[in-house]
Amino acid sequence: MNKTWKTLFPLLALLAQSARASDEAAAARGEYLAHMGDCVACHSTAGGQPYAGGLKMSTPVGAIYSTNITPDKATGIGNYSYDDFAKALREGVAKDGRNLYPAMPYTSFVKIKDADMRALYAYFMQRVKPVEQKNRDTDIPWPLSIRWPLAVWNMLFAASKPFTPDPDLNEQQNRGAYLVQGLGHCGTCHTPRGIGFQEKALDHHNAAYLTGGTLEGWHAPNLTGSSTSGLGNWSAAEIAQFLKTGKTAHVAAFGSMTDVISDSTQYLSKEDVEAIAAYLKTLKPSGAQARKPAALAVKPGGETAEALARGDMSQPGAQEYMDNCAACHRIDGKGYANTFPTLAQNSAVLSDDPSSLISIVLKGGKMAVTKEAVTGLSMPDFGWRLDDRQVANVLTFIRNGWGNHASSVTPDRVKALRANITTVERKEPARENMPVTGK
Repeated sequence: MNKTWKTLFPLLALLAQSARASDEAAAARGEYLAHMGDCVACHSTAGGQPYAGGLKMSTPVGAIYSTNITPDKATGIGNYSYDDFAKALREGVAKDGRNLYPAMPYTSFVKIKDADMRALYAYFMQRVKPVEQKNRDTDIPWPLSIRWPLAVWNMLFAASKPFTPDPDLNEQQNRGAYLVQGLGHCGTCHTPRGIGFQEKALDHHNAAYLTGGTLEGWHAPNLTGSSTSGLGNWSAAEIAQFLKTGKTAHVAAFGSMTDVISDSTQYLSKEDVEAIAAYLKTLKPSGAQARKPAALAVKPGGETAEALARGDMSQPGAQEYMDNCAACHRIDGKGYANTFPTLAQNSAVLSDDPSSLISIVLKGGKMAVTKEAVTGLSMPDFGWRLDDRQVANVLTFIRNGWGNHASSVTPDRVKALRANITTVERKEPARENMPVTGK
């Protein structure tokens, strides 16, 4: 017997060591996947602990607040089994049976593979610091706060099947499709919403997928191959660079996308950002976006720059541009490479929905903060010095200068957006408390 135990003990110790190494590897992989899913963005508040919840999110019926997803047993998910965890992410159902609001993108997370889901569970249970912080009730009034109708919403709008590789895409493109449609949940912002506030499409088999969406005064741009408002004129290398750094030589992230860069995509591997870029380049524009406007067949002319250079301010918005914009974006609209974005032929400038342009003029903005760029350049706000008509004029001038061709911005549109500007913007969580490794 003693001889048997002497033989078994080393074997058992080796098995235990191997199991611990496997758990640690899964947790490390889960940390990378949590970055990919940008979980910290919604489940953290300014100055708060990572993943402790409390972030306010506006909905058409009232505000909701993100939940505590730390492994605290009293107020977080510490009592969740793996099956409980997977059901919440894939089906939007909490451990106690409550339906979660679809602000949690379970319509995308249903596509997460089992191995990745287990890695995420290992990370949250083993590496995330438990925080005792009670979840906050919603501001949605009764009877709209009753949750059972969410089950009906799920039946109507939620996907119920995992990711399936598309035989028409290659291995790299399918990897990108899995990341974009699943953990990356890009459609949450970049796909238009329907009458039930649902995403109109959940993958590229529907023409509406990733054609742009507007939330809380910001327009998440078209990610299809549209040559005007989309990525038609972007190379795959530029898309990958943008995801890692938040900018290219000519454009920069704005609005909530700066947080996505800072908290999520900068940590992705070279292979994964290239896979995402390869997939996005397969998305063809549809409908009116598929028709290349005649104006784009002509190279941007210098008429706008020449008029500004000779002091011709007769065009509405020209004077406002010279007084507020030209110093950074130049009179030729080309900006400065890797510093101030180009305005000429910029897909964000040419978007059918000018909400983001209005918001950034009114509120200003800041470039993404990354490991390589720890101090993001800022654009000041001009809402305090420009009235609604001036903002409308300068944006219309920009959207139709240097060869650009886009619809006019109206003072009423500016007024409406100004009135609905969120007074408390989401700020970055306390970064000294945040996990920053990604493998």
